[in-house]
Amino acid sequence: MKNKDYVAGAAVGALCTVLAGVGGYWTCANAQPGAVNRPASAIAAPGAPSSFADIVQKVSPAVVSIDVEGKGAAGFTTSSGQIPPEFFKQFGDPGGDNPFGFDFRQFFQQGPNPGPAPKMRATGSGFFISRDGYILTNNHVVDGADKITVRTKDDRELKARLIGRDPATDLAVIKVEGADFPFVSFEDRAKPRVGDWVVAVGNPFGLGGTATAGIVSALGRKNVSNSNYVDYMQIDAPINRGNSGGPTFDVYGRVVGVNTAIFSPSGGSVGIGFDIPADVAASISRQLISGGKVVRGYIGATIQDVTPEIADSLGLPTSKGALVADITPDGPSERAGLKPGDLVQRLDGRELASADDLTRQVALVHGGDTIRLEILRDGQRMEIDVRSGVRPSEAQLASNDTRGGDDGSSSGSDAPRVLGMRVEHNPDGGLMIDGVRSDSDASEKGLRRGDIILKANGKPTANPQDLSAAVAEARRSGRKDILLMVSRSGSNSFIPVRVPAAKG
Repeated sequence: MKNKDYVAGAAVGALCTVLAGVGGYWTCANAQPGAVNRPASAIAAPGAPSSFADIVQKVSPAVVSIDVEGKGAAGFTTSSGQIPPEFFKQFGDPGGDNPFGFDFRQFFQQGPNPGPAPKMRATGSGFFISRDGYILTNNHVVDGADKITVRTKDDRELKARLIGRDPATDLAVIKVEGADFPFVSFEDRAKPRVGDWVVAVGNPFGLGGTATAGIVSALGRKNVSNSNYVDYMQIDAPINRGNSGGPTFDVYGRVVGVNTAIFSPSGGSVGIGFDIPADVAASISRQLISGGKVVRGYIGATIQDVTPEIADSLGLPTSKGALVADITPDGPSERAGLKPGDLVQRLDGRELASADDLTRQVALVHGGDTIRLEILRDGQRMEIDVRSGVRPSEAQLASNDTRGGDDGSSSGSDAPRVLGMRVEHNPDGGLMIDGVRSDSDASEKGLRRGDIILKANGKPTANPQDLSAAVAEARRSGRKDILLMVSRSGSNSFIPVRVPAAKG
């Protein structure tokens, strides 16, 4: 560990104080010695503050503005610079859909002549997390930077160097030379509650030292980005372009989140911002300072959530666990005997709630460690020991993602129809979809011409009769859905399709 001041707080016990209030109120602060936001010995009872001035005065010296210059890249621009296209690989295709139903182009403006630019210039925010100059910010703020300049509250301009970054959580650590910088510590033990007051401090639109206030609107927001490692905190304190990487504080001046993304139909703040929670930020920053990168476990399996339809098709009472959709050739899972269609229910005895839950638990494992997976295969419970590997970088994983293709329309052939699809024998195995009826459940679930149906309810589909038999069996069992294992461009996934009622 390079920074003793930064990690000294790990040896300090949690300071827990019972504060007066309705029913009592508990806080736990993992305060680092010397931090400017260290709680005072006596703190007033929580409630609607008459002013945030004392909090802002105490913590704002630790917040910095970050100016970045780098190689030009075809991409989208903010008011102060260009955003490299790599950002969108992590946070969604700017031209595509996302779970919130908005287009990232609505708050990233495309330049009049998109294409290579001579310079990339951007601004963002960050904050000191140690006395000797370590600063936490967002990865997308410094990604591709050739020059990083930090501006402090007292108008000093300092040259910064990159220590490490983690695209998977969109966090990065940079460092400036010097000592006795004012720094802040994380509230990484006690979670804020929905309705708690928060204050965001940062550099929106290049206006450094800006403070805004609001409340925690929601916790555990998923699918804000493609990250499997972050459940975001939603706040309504106004944050805008340039706030990225800046801290959000609670009423005691502790960092509870890192501003990362906004929902904005117009480009400005509409009161829906997303923060990386403090516990994630604290853990990632410690690893980046220690080794310059984050190392995660890896088992080489593509997994997906168990939807209620999938659970019904498998005859399961709940939708917990993670369904194995595909296996990386010669990866840890294949060597251990894990197979597509296996339902992973526990890891080292711990029940798994979802696919993300499995991903995060595997990420905590060191390369070479052995983990025990409890699975359900063809109705039988089994245990499989998998020796973890080291997770490749996000760029390497993205380069190996070949899923995609264009939608196809019906071809008008005489192929048999099953589940609203025309299917025919595929010489390389499975059933080729030759067309999909637009009003079918298969169409709604995204199946399209050219997809290959490899299995139906766990049984191989070598011909249309196999698929028809699987549908009939599901109907006799009273199941509403049938689970299809589908291959598209070399990648497999499981898709539940509604079984139509039998005709009388």
